[in-house]
Amino acid sequence: MSLEEKVMGGMKDAMKAKDEALLRGLRAIKAEIIKAKTEPGANGQIAEEQEQKLLQKLVKQRKDSLEIYQQQNRADLAQKEMEEISVIEQFLPKQLTQEELDAAVASIIAETGATSAADMGKVMGAASKQLAGKADGKAIAAAVKALLTK
Repeated sequence: MSLEEKVMGGMKDAMKAKDEALLRGLRAIKAEIIKAKTEPGANGQIAEEQEQKLLQKLVKQRKDSLEIYQQQNRADLAQKEMEEISVIEQFLPKQLTQEELDAAVASIIAETGATSAADMGKVMGAASKQLAGKADGKAIAAAVKALLTK
């Protein structure tokens, strides 16, 4: 079952249950899917890896907004962003814990033969490909930097 089908089914259930937070998150996903399907060259289809990137983008946008709302003491808006994040994350693969991320990055460093912070670009390229969808880019960069500067 495609992401779009799952979202549509979830929207029906959310409407029946009158769950506004769930419905708001699912509508955001649906809007992005439609936008991605109508882009030039998409031919009305999106691949599974594109779906994952789309979901990650939605979560990142909401986390950025959440941070801003918290700085401005807007608890009402921050709460809505947190609710949407939790809905969107249900469709993403399980994220790596910090320990799992550090172990994965350490093995990538060993594979690439990186020895110093000057090799960060080489490690980041490999890590971004291998850990796509499993960890946030900022978390990957922080782990690479921490392990290369030891």
